[in-house]
Formats: sequence, C-alpha cells, structure tokens
Amino acid sequence: MMNGLLRRLRADRAGDDLIEYVLLGSFVALVGLLGFQLIGTSMNTTFRSWDSTVQNQWEMPDPASSSM
Repeated sequence: MMNGLLRRLRADRAGDDLIEYVLLGSFVALVGLLGFQLIGTSMNTTFRSWDSTVQNQWEMPDPASSSM
C-alpha cells in the first residue's frame, strides 16, 4: 500500500509547473525588493549631498539691511 502511494507520488507531475512559477515569482520579488532598497539608499545619499551643497552656499541676510 505505501509503496504504491510513493510510486504514484513520484510519477505525478501535475504540480511541477505551479512549483516552478512560485519559485520564479519568489526570485523576481526578492530581486525587486533588493533593487528598491539599493535605489532608495542611492537616492538618500544623493539628496543629502545636494542638501549639504545648498546649505553651504546659502548666506544669511544681514538683519541691519532688511526694511521692516
């Protein structure tokens, strides 16, 4: 009885395509997630660099020359 069940399970190929699609989808999702994290880190670094450059170039206006 058990040998017959194991033989049938080994011969049954009905779920092979589904397993392949799940593995492929998991791989694509993992690569996408890692890619988005790398892009986010790169964007953060670029923004901080631009912000530092702008902050260093800004000159505070002289309060004595303002007309209020």
